[in-house]
Amino acid sequence: MFSISRRNLMAATAAAALGLSFAVPAWTQEKPEIEFLYSPFADYAPFFVAKELGYFDEFGLDVTLSPKSGTAETIQMLASGNVVSGAATWGAGLFNSINSGATVTIVATLAKMPDAVPSPSPFMVSEQAWQDGIRDVKDLKGKRVGIPGPGGFGLYSVAKALEKGGLTVDDVEAIYLPPPATAAAFANGGLEAGWSIEPFALQLEKEGLGRRLVEDHTFGTELGFIAFNNEFAVENEDAVVNFLAAFLKAARQLDNGGWQDEKILDIVSEYTGTEKETLKGIAYTIRSEDGSIDLASVREQEEFFRARGALEYEGPIDIESVYRTDLLEKANALLAQ
Repeated sequence: MFSISRRNLMAATAAAALGLSFAVPAWTQEKPEIEFLYSPFADYAPFFVAKELGYFDEFGLDVTLSPKSGTAETIQMLASGNVVSGAATWGAGLFNSINSGATVTIVATLAKMPDAVPSPSPFMVSEQAWQDGIRDVKDLKGKRVGIPGPGGFGLYSVAKALEKGGLTVDDVEAIYLPPPATAAAFANGGLEAGWSIEPFALQLEKEGLGRRLVEDHTFGTELGFIAFNNEFAVENEDAVVNFLAAFLKAARQLDNGGWQDEKILDIVSEYTGTEKETLKGIAYTIRSEDGSIDLASVREQEEFFRARGALEYEGPIDIESVYRTDLLEKANALLAQ
């Protein structure tokens, strides 16, 4: 926790009274402003908690949480400097933008998939399709499958699920639509199957619109990352470190029983538009305790998009050139004080 001791407070007061030159401590300075782009999914819960429980304030930041439409928008907004921070999933667009020299700094993991079921991001079949006899992945050949976008984690996840039935994305009719739209598509017969993520997956089950078909397809996979505009990160390292410290504090709270706290459920319910009772029953994404990224998992996703011909470069991308582990290390050290 960020704090100042009584001794240091007295020393600062005495120095000011004597007219001595004294560096103005961070807690007295105007709070740096950070606008962060998020999606209304449960894996963004640490940011909601950090905002509403005052962790960003505690670390001297004025943070605004703004909803976004997708990964591509986030990377574009960060690279242009229109917004300074956001989270997004790994995907072809991100890899290509790094290769093109996009001014984005990656600082920590957003979330990753657990190594057990139930999955926070299951591959689901509509109830109507189930009743029509689609009980196995192989039955989806030629059928309509919902995917949140053509180049991100959702596509990767669907592809891994289809592999369970010996299929590829090219064996189905890909329908690109956001997770919240899957319910209507399942209800009106517009999709036979599709990708989902909590809290929407459990909502589909509760409403009798869909069933989990595959859940063991992305064990341990890195879902996404936290990033900053590069210029902002270079010029405001302390602000980035403090942002990460607040995020990590909230993430650890969630990962160590915080989901049982009624106050936290109220917060997440407000940001995701999901009833508290539904949130109590969902599967949760996880994070490494120190916020580090499993680069081996990222490389697997990069190779998937290369195999699909979606990458504009040869060989592995230099992720380390945009991944500021030093800022993450400082954030962890700050929390340890």
